[in-house]
Amino acid sequence: MREGYEGTGPGAITPDGCAVELYTRLPVRDEPDVISAAVPAGAHILELGSGVGRVTHALLDRGFTVTAVDESAEMLERVRGARTICSPVEDLDLGETFDVVMLASFLVHNGDVELRRRMLRACARHVAQGGCVLIQREGEDYHTNLPRERVDPSGFTLRMLSAEPVGDGVHSVRAEYVFPDAIWTQTFVSRPLTREQFEEALAEAGLRVDRYLTEDRIWVRAVAVGD
Repeated sequence: MREGYEGTGPGAITPDGCAVELYTRLPVRDEPDVISAAVPAGAHILELGSGVGRVTHALLDRGFTVTAVDESAEMLERVRGARTICSPVEDLDLGETFDVVMLASFLVHNGDVELRRRMLRACARHVAQGGCVLIQREGEDYHTNLPRERVDPSGFTLRMLSAEPVGDGVHSVRAEYVFPDAIWTQTFVSRPLTREQFEEALAEAGLRVDRYLTEDRIWVRAVAVGD
């Protein structure tokens, strides 16, 4: 397990505290709608941090081609219908480019600044000229008003329990997922980023915001500087 990361509950737990079985149960929300509205029909998407394919499968159903990348072989075993590559996002260098590169799951908020830089550089080197990078940010209230909980229509409760400062602008975040037959917890480190800090991080990787895709600015369409 990586330092600062922990997961509990039934089944396999990945090095960043994610439970494989939990992620197979989580429903798809509005992600496919947001993505489909922001990219060309039939685009080839490089999905960085795909997990078990929760969003992958919804994108395939909409006619996209997806290359799914994750560092967990156990996660990728659940992906169907997509090319899969087992690799840390920050180390990826496929020698090819894609219409769309997607970095979701708040990976841009990695507590390690150098890892974040490497992830964004991986996005930049894999996006085709004229293509785009889709990034999912944390909501502006993600680390505040805690504890809080949300009851999902599919039948589980997500509790965001705490976000405690651990130094250097990083928080240790603890979440709990309660299902009728099982409970999972995940503890992870996250670096909150203001809009300005986020845009500065993009610029460092040679990217710029094209537009924010949602009113809450959680989903962002970025392009290479100069495009």
